[in-house]
Amino acid sequence: MKLATLKDGTRDGQLIVVSRDLQTAALADAIVGTLQRALDDWTFYAPQLRDLYDALNQARARNTFAFDAKACMAPLPRAFQWADASSYVNHVELVRRARGAEMPPEFRTDPLMYQGGSDDFIGAKDDIVCASEEYGIDFEAEVAVITGDVPMGARPDQALKSIRLVTLVNDVSLRELIPAELAKGFGFFHSKPATSFAPIAATPDELGGDWREGRVHRPMIVHWNGKKVGQPDAGVDMVFHFGQLIAHAAKTRNLRAGTIVGSGTVSNKDAKRGYCCIAEKRCLEMIEHGAPQTAYMKYGDTVKIDMFDEAGKSIFGSIEQAVAPLEAGAHRASSSQL
Repeated sequence: MKLATLKDGTRDGQLIVVSRDLQTAALADAIVGTLQRALDDWTFYAPQLRDLYDALNQARARNTFAFDAKACMAPLPRAFQWADASSYVNHVELVRRARGAEMPPEFRTDPLMYQGGSDDFIGAKDDIVCASEEYGIDFEAEVAVITGDVPMGARPDQALKSIRLVTLVNDVSLRELIPAELAKGFGFFHSKPATSFAPIAATPDELGGDWREGRVHRPMIVHWNGKKVGQPDAGVDMVFHFGQLIAHAAKTRNLRAGTIVGSGTVSNKDAKRGYCCIAEKRCLEMIEHGAPQTAYMKYGDTVKIDMFDEAGKSIFGSIEQAVAPLEAGAHRASSSQL
């Protein structure tokens, strides 16, 4: 089934069920008000939401309306935890090669992961608001999963069973701020602004045979300023599958329902498949030419991230964003209007 969250003036929005073709939707308020509440008691709410989804696809649901991704928040507008990994080791290797460093062998056996801000996710059509172009604004196209409760010490096979939903992510990075932050030894903070998500979060069965071995085996399609720059397959070269990533996150802590785990930037060894972040393009240029030639995003630039099924239909709806300055009025006030 496919779920989304409608903007309704509150922090957590209104849960809606969306048809498989993303054309129609129905409010889920008679069942459960928000996605987080549904995740908290998934075994109770999921069958009811599934019934509504089936009725919607069979044109039997009442009070339906046209689905509009622009009216949606992130599926989970805020989450208890957002842990992003770097499971496409090719991406990490390129970054290190570009600066003349060897990749430690343990990077292939022990996942890299950081804990990002999860109190202010943004919707698929919301602007990427940044205070300065000098920060090195970059997109990062990723796959993410949303889990139920995961006990501390869960094995990868157990962790896979905790996955409730799958979606796409634009994990925006401010590249010029990263070196100084990492040099402090405490990791990312200012260099990782609000993360944006596709409008749809889908149960894994919606992917059919393209969901296997804890990976999504579909191309990630990325356009920058209207030009296609990447189409790497998300199932290829993903060294750690989502069960392993979730188990890694749960090594020393319980993960509660609504935890989001990201794959990291999708990257293939085959450079002809393009790129899912500008930094990777710049690394390839440094390796080949000795210096980067491609600039980071500027105000007014756009990025579009999508994934299609074999029939050419968007699975999660597209992320389509423009970069905007803080002073342009695009800054979103909190729901309390501070």
